Amino acid sequence: MNPKTIIPITVIISVIVTAGIMYTVGFEQQPQIVQTSEPEIIYVDKSVSGYLKGTNEIKKISSQQELQNILEASSSFDGGFDPRILRNFADDAVMMESSETTGMPVPSVEPMPADGASNKVSGGTDYSTTNVQVANVDEPDYLKNDSKYVYIVSQNKLSIIDAYPAESAKLVLKIALDIESQHIENMFLNEDRLVIFYNGQSDEEIIPQFDFIPRRSYSSVTHALIVDVSDKEKPTILKDYSIDGHFRDARMIGDYAYFVTNSNVDYQYPRLPIIMEDSVRIMTPEAFYFDNVEQFSNFNTLTAINIFDDTINSETFLMGYTGAFYVSKDNFYLTYQQNMPYGFYENSSRDRFFDVVVPLLPKEIQDEIKNIKNSEWENSSAQWNAISELMQKSYNEMDKKDKEVLFEKIRNALNEYDRKIQEETRKTIIHKISIDEDKIEYVAKGTVPGRLLNQFSMDENGDRFRVATTSEIYTQYEGTVRSNAVYVLNENLEIVGELEEIAPDESIFSARFMGDRLYLVTFQQIDPFFVIDLSSDTPKILGELKIPGFSNYLHPYDEEHVIGVGRDTKEIDNGRVQQLGIKIALFNVADVDNPKVADDIIIGDSSTQSEALYNHKAFFFDKSRGVLSIPVSGDIKSLKESSDKMFAPEYNRWSGFYVFDLDKSNGFELKGTVTHSDDSSRYYGMNYARTFYIDDVLYTASNDYLKMNSFDELKEINSIKFENTGKFIEYLDEEIIR
Repeated sequence: MNPKTIIPITVIISVIVTAGIMYTVGFEQQPQIVQTSEPEIIYVDKSVSGYLKGTNEIKKISSQQELQNILEASSSFDGGFDPRILRNFADDAVMMESSETTGMPVPSVEPMPADGASNKVSGGTDYSTTNVQVANVDEPDYLKNDSKYVYIVSQNKLSIIDAYPAESAKLVLKIALDIESQHIENMFLNEDRLVIFYNGQSDEEIIPQFDFIPRRSYSSVTHALIVDVSDKEKPTILKDYSIDGHFRDARMIGDYAYFVTNSNVDYQYPRLPIIMEDSVRIMTPEAFYFDNVEQFSNFNTLTAINIFDDTINSETFLMGYTGAFYVSKDNFYLTYQQNMPYGFYENSSRDRFFDVVVPLLPKEIQDEIKNIKNSEWENSSAQWNAISELMQKSYNEMDKKDKEVLFEKIRNALNEYDRKIQEETRKTIIHKISIDEDKIEYVAKGTVPGRLLNQFSMDENGDRFRVATTSEIYTQYEGTVRSNAVYVLNENLEIVGELEEIAPDESIFSARFMGDRLYLVTFQQIDPFFVIDLSSDTPKILGELKIPGFSNYLHPYDEEHVIGVGRDTKEIDNGRVQQLGIKIALFNVADVDNPKVADDIIIGDSSTQSEALYNHKAFFFDKSRGVLSIPVSGDIKSLKESSDKMFAPEYNRWSGFYVFDLDKSNGFELKGTVTHSDDSSRYYGMNYARTFYIDDVLYTASNDYLKMNSFDELKEINSIKFENTGKFIEYLDEEIIR
């Protein structure tokens, strides 16, 4: 294949912000048999499939016909959820910003290794890169940099900036990629190679059922472009891989990019995902399914590509829609919320009545109800009318006190029944897949109660995998009950240790695993900050601190200090909580029994926003320099209290970066602000805002600017504005490009 040269054309850099709001909804599944106090309440296993036995074993899909058989069996489990669960979230006193897959990782404080930058680059000697969760496991982003150049993808555009030295920084190239989606997801940078991901569409013809005319069928595909940028003015596309499914997430380890795509199962025209290179099919990944009693909704395909040669491998798994990911250097963990058959609980009211209520009624009433149940009736309504009349008659004959005692006993039993079912069904499924260059091998499946917040709710330490979860249970007579837990799993993802009932009635807002410690923040009315010991398989709480507000993200400072970024709050009437300004806190955990706030600072008021609250890549901290930076956007009046050197456009909303000096002895001191707003700026503020450094220059990037300031006094050295040119964008014929 001849590499394709990308012809430079002048276009504007503009980032489209996609707001992701995730509603976490728990799902019900079949209950298990348990023993309770008398009278005995039986929880009946309602597995009905003859094909899917529920062994949870992984099995290979050997043919298209077998795929159709599996889906036919799975289709009997028409997935759904209990609508009562929606109340769990509607009743929340405080709604917080959230993102499906982000929390906020650790920015690199170590310079990139020598082999992480092109040997053709003559740049700075020290520089920072993307803030990641696990060392040496890179995460994709819209901005990447080495010691000299900055690469930015936006919509369908790629910009390359010669950023070092800052005094002579300039835009080298701005080009448009001829892609149908017009929206690049993000990218990796490795030496002189970029891996650019974007979502596209496949274009096929099918004949609809019982029709005779072929029609176009479109489905999502993910493109992975490998681009050679050794010549900054004439980058070339070396590979264009397309994998069925929507892009979910990716990691880079060494020369290998690992990424997950998610494709919905078409029950009418099912087919296995395929991988193509330049529109030519090169492989169909080996496919697997799990012997579960649930409806399969998606293919989740994990692909590994070596960006310096032709090595590629991929496997696909038929399961639920994937949620948060955790990736270590050796393993890829895919998770999703358990989704059980709708058929189980569509008759839940009937089951609750006959399994729980009837056994508690007087013996003679039980016998009569059983006779009615076993008799033939014209319809269910007539049957229920007979039972209802019988019960009403029995109640009318009972003493008032006896009836109240009976009703209370029934309420308690129903609460226990509902709680037990939800505890058994609201779980997170975890799949562990080992990765070693192009080798992909499924290892184990595990299950933990509750739901995960994001990738920072998980951690691998040696042969142990640790997770922190929140469970919400709704019962008719108690309402919503929340609790949190930490679970320790072995290499086979079997639970070997647990700590449950952490902060009842609270929800996890941030978590950070650091070696043998877990730092956990929960929130509902106040902000409990927990220090949890994980040195053994029996987690235990070492210390706890309760303060107003909450932290969305926890970031390591050193072994005795943790940084938290979130919001300040105050209680108002009726027990409600009002969000205030952005709060950055330094927690001192030297005395694990008594953690305390060493220092904190509040920025602005409730109008103030920061991408760092929901995206870890927007958070920057370098311990060696003692500098912390976050993007901020807010009403100028509320921010003037922090700094009086701010420019505000006509609409009086300022956007830029707050930069702090931070050390454990003196806490936070505002070094200054870097303004990114002007009269042409967007009112809605900043998203995709990043901070990094090369040598002694602090670089801040937003939708509108790349600014370069000195570390010492934040004096502006240079600024590049991304703007519209008003010129035509030219697209050349593919043969000319070749």
